[in-house]
Amino acid sequence: MIVLKSQREIEKMHEAGKVLASVHKELAKLIRPGITTWEIEEFVDDYLKKHGATPEQKGYKGYEYTTCASINDEICHGFPRKKPLKEGDIVTIDMVVNLDGALADSAWTYAVGKVSEENARLMEVTKEALYKGIEQAVVGNRIGDIGHAIQTYVEGEGFSVVRDFIGHGIGSTIHEKPDVPHFGLPGKGPRIKEGMVFTIEPMVNAGTYHSKMDGNGWTARTVDGKNSAQYEHTIAITKDGPMILTSQEDI
Repeated sequence: MIVLKSQREIEKMHEAGKVLASVHKELAKLIRPGITTWEIEEFVDDYLKKHGATPEQKGYKGYEYTTCASINDEICHGFPRKKPLKEGDIVTIDMVVNLDGALADSAWTYAVGKVSEENARLMEVTKEALYKGIEQAVVGNRIGDIGHAIQTYVEGEGFSVVRDFIGHGIGSTIHEKPDVPHFGLPGKGPRIKEGMVFTIEPMVNAGTYHSKMDGNGWTARTVDGKNSAQYEHTIAITKDGPMILTSQEDI
């Protein structure tokens, strides 16, 4: 069942989204060669506490960390660790923020120092794919229109869209209906209605879209060792179009 959110609920989620967006803006200043994703984890944990928020994914299905920190060929759910990031790496930081019971979810890929032209282009295409998906998130369209727009653009640029991990509804819990694939056919899937709140979070690979799971049972990575990027926003559907609840432009 898809739960439609009230204006009040959306406003509360927007406040959580503002906290989350402000974290990402701080991370953009912080991430550089030599920093560890464990230091990023500690920074985010402290930042949320200072702003009256809590990390919703910490403890979710046994996950132990405030952030997911996925480096280079890791697609998602990478564990924070104490190995320093090096010049040319790319790292995706993903988190879910709980502010007074309202949730927001956003991931962002960061360049560590100067990155290769291929990595820069991978990041650029992935971010653009996110916004092409958001453009389709309007009342009357279908969920498949979002995935089709993303897949068509990404594959046209010579990259691939991950199939094993998708966007999702969000509200009082991290994962709700509808499922939001980043691939598929236009005109298919649930009709998009005012009051829906869900994430769009394309994961884009430089090589094949296939993934494999690490032994920790959480971290997914590319099967060919090529890099992956991800950008994610939480959006609310309004009669006037999609509202980005985790927009960094609000801060």
